[in-house]
Amino acid sequence: MGSAPMAMAAPDQAATWSGKVAPLATPWTAKVSPANALPDYPRPQLARPSLAHPQWMNLNGLWQFAPDDGKGTPPFGKTLAGRVLVPYPIESVLSGVQQHADFMFYRRLVDIPPAFTAHGQHVWLNFGAVDREATVYVNGKEVARHVGGYTSFSVDITPYLHLRGTQEIVVAVHAPVDSLNVMVGKQRLKPGGIFYTAASGIWQSVWLEPAPATSLAQLVFTPTQSLDAFTVTAKVHGSEGATLHVTAYAGDKVAGEADGPADRPLHLAIARPHLWSPSDPFLYTFKATLTRDGQSDAVTSYAGLRSIAIKPEDGRNRIVLNGKPTFLLATLDQGYWPDGIYTAPTDEALKFDIQKTRDLGFNTIRKHIKVEPARWYYWADRLGVMVWQDMPALPTDRNDKLSEADKDNFRAQVSAIVDQLKGTTAIVGWIPFNEGWGQWSIPAAAELAAQIKQLDPSRLVDARSGANCCDMKGDPHAGDVYDVHDYQGPGLPSPDATRAAVDGEHGGLTLGIPGHVWPGTPINPYGAVKDRSALVAGYVANTQVLLDKGVPKGMSGSVYTQITDVEGEHNGLFTYDRKIEKVDEAKVRAINQAVIRAGGMP
Repeated sequence: MGSAPMAMAAPDQAATWSGKVAPLATPWTAKVSPANALPDYPRPQLARPSLAHPQWMNLNGLWQFAPDDGKGTPPFGKTLAGRVLVPYPIESVLSGVQQHADFMFYRRLVDIPPAFTAHGQHVWLNFGAVDREATVYVNGKEVARHVGGYTSFSVDITPYLHLRGTQEIVVAVHAPVDSLNVMVGKQRLKPGGIFYTAASGIWQSVWLEPAPATSLAQLVFTPTQSLDAFTVTAKVHGSEGATLHVTAYAGDKVAGEADGPADRPLHLAIARPHLWSPSDPFLYTFKATLTRDGQSDAVTSYAGLRSIAIKPEDGRNRIVLNGKPTFLLATLDQGYWPDGIYTAPTDEALKFDIQKTRDLGFNTIRKHIKVEPARWYYWADRLGVMVWQDMPALPTDRNDKLSEADKDNFRAQVSAIVDQLKGTTAIVGWIPFNEGWGQWSIPAAAELAAQIKQLDPSRLVDARSGANCCDMKGDPHAGDVYDVHDYQGPGLPSPDATRAAVDGEHGGLTLGIPGHVWPGTPINPYGAVKDRSALVAGYVANTQVLLDKGVPKGMSGSVYTQITDVEGEHNGLFTYDRKIEKVDEAKVRAINQAVIRAGGMP
């Protein structure tokens, strides 16, 4: 293997909207401005706007900003000196701040359209995610406090609005990063190696939306095992006693209808079922109407009809999609961006990594130790890629220092994430622990697997990815999948009496491309190759082992590290700036498709 290239600054550095120079610009960096910061509707699975009457107000854009020491009082009625572009985390160049603060204040003045409060409607303030503790004030009154950097929250601010004139929104944020034993993923204040720049503050979209006094808060469409119906469950804001009517559409044709009390599951039978799979990612669309006391709340949604399970095939437990053995050939996808850190610069960029994963012939993504905005899951559903969803990890090397409160908080956050994402068709499995990071005991993985299964029995659980590694080695003998990590590998685990087998991480062949690397960070050199030809040959040879040995052993999947470089890791199939595809797409796709075919993909 060759030596790793030295890190170099990119030759095409670009100035951002604020005049700050991007350390490494993506093709979308220059497209971001205060006038168009993520303008797309943020919640596709519960959408109220129509093209004719867009009933929502995007609050992405410039907010007033000030770091704090944690002792300051909220700056009601005071103009803050700084500016931040929401929803880019404050450490990112796109935010315009480009530095960390443990404590901070955001302030925004808003004029709410009269239509939002007409006819008894209520006004909801929605946050996709704020890292990590957010206290929200409207016109000087506290309206919400949310803990958890990876989950959305909403608050009815109607009682706090002035009858007319400008409204003041202040958000106080505490972002401790790695100083507390809380979900942090790969964020670090001192990044290096496999850990990266922190992403603090508001990092997903913020918006206002009117809704009736009794309104839909969530709709989840769970396919029945018979694959000819959905079970529809709803969460409702407001009074009890509402009724729910749901119509399913296949294209523009009605495929089924159901109605009943909103507080009970509905059975929505589907005529001539059309199943979802990576080769045919068909999505049903839904119109749902909630009615109470003559008022109604109408939303649109979507979901795919598919099942995922473990089933014996030729005497070995295999993962089956829609009842058929399927090899889940995945990339590791960490969701980092050199310009937006945790936040993709544009929706086009958010879609890019998923589309390229599909173009390279993979059918699965392992979303690694991070939760994405709702629109990422929308693109996964629509483009047709299965997803292993990791839980963001606690800080590493502290397993024996976790208090009972730390453990309880982790359990609660896992439940909240599962509850938020369980309507995502693309997600086929949950992973509570990676390589023992933040895992306080071997039985803890079994405990969390059981907790998740109780919340969501319709999906697989990989109790821990990398049973042979690293902070706490050991197989919990739980969940649906036995998972090992092997660099460069691939690992070749065998199914056991109750579980399928996957290689949860392997590969990691490293090639830094001068001019397209994160400046100032040494390259992590493991798996270094000398040039593009060696990388392609190495990838093909590595994947050939899966074809020759893994599939015959009855393996059900693998995860290649990784789709893009990230900061000091240059083992991506693309550079971190997404400007260079480091492999021959046709050769990679050919070997990938051969593995999937051999593994029984329908």
